[in-house]
Amino acid sequence: MIWEVFRQEAPGDYHEHVGNVHAPDREMAKLFARIQHARRMQTNSLWVTPREEIGEVSAEDAAFDGRTDKSYRWAMTYNEIDASFAEEVADSESEQREAARKRREALRDEGNEA
Repeated sequence: MIWEVFRQEAPGDYHEHVGNVHAPDREMAKLFARIQHARRMQTNSLWVTPREEIGEVSAEDAAFDGRTDKSYRWAMTYNEIDASFAEEVADSESEQREAARKRREALRDEGNEA
């Protein structure tokens, strides 16, 4: 039976496929994996799994998962703001200030009429 071996170098790292071992059962597969894939390199943990238990999603299958543009989920950094966006913000702020000034004048005029 062929067992695929995945090795984690340090805690928090991803397990990476490092090869396979031929063994009759899980215990022997773990022993062979330690000997072949953990003896010479720093290893935090090993995973062994029967080859037939590993499933694959091909690139063609993944293409049909209905990917949509989700760029709105990523925050835009200030370095990536273009000049037109900055002008739009400045125009909007000046419009807000002008509207606030007109409201204050209208309230002041109402107070003088009373």
